[in-house]
Amino acid sequence: MTAADFAFYLFAIVTVTGGLFTVVSRNPVHSVLWLILTFLSTAGLFVLIGAEFVAMLLVIVYVGAVAVLFLFVVMMLDVDFAELKAEMAKYVPLAGLIGVVLLMQLAIAFGVWESAEGIVVAEGLNTLVPLAEQNTVAIGLILYDDYFLAFQLSGLILLVAMIGAIALTLRHRKDVKRQNALQQMWRDPAVAMKVQDVKSGQGL
Repeated sequence: MTAADFAFYLFAIVTVTGGLFTVVSRNPVHSVLWLILTFLSTAGLFVLIGAEFVAMLLVIVYVGAVAVLFLFVVMMLDVDFAELKAEMAKYVPLAGLIGVVLLMQLAIAFGVWESAEGIVVAEGLNTLVPLAEQNTVAIGLILYDDYFLAFQLSGLILLVAMIGAIALTLRHRKDVKRQNALQQMWRDPAVAMKVQDVKSGQGL
């Protein structure tokens, strides 16, 4: 067994174990931590097959943003998980039915699996032929060369969607006193202040 094969089996076992404990853990914080371990192990598997771009996406986006956000929400919100689990118990039969259907679909897909013509299946990780250029470089050339306009338009669409979501959800309540920085900076001291000549022994 080579080092690549050993790393594959190690990452595969850790991924399956992490996914299992993500589901069965009673503590939500532990579930998120197991989920992070699953993502890291999956990223290792992608690195082994030469898909380092997808591996970095898993680490940066899912581990660095999504999973950490889940962890913060679970730790900061005072959620009654006992009551939440009690409400979820009545949906267990439906969830089991959906799980059985998904497993049947996976079994059907695996049973009719066929390789396309001209595709040579590698016998192991050591038999994979490296490409002339790295995976990240190839994706960058495709995005920023062949599909540059579509890539920029998708970014603009996401920007418009973000601005629209902010505009639709922003509400200015009239009963809330807000600070107006421009009004404070542009105020005239002669109007804003008045000097009073208060004599000794007298009040205002």
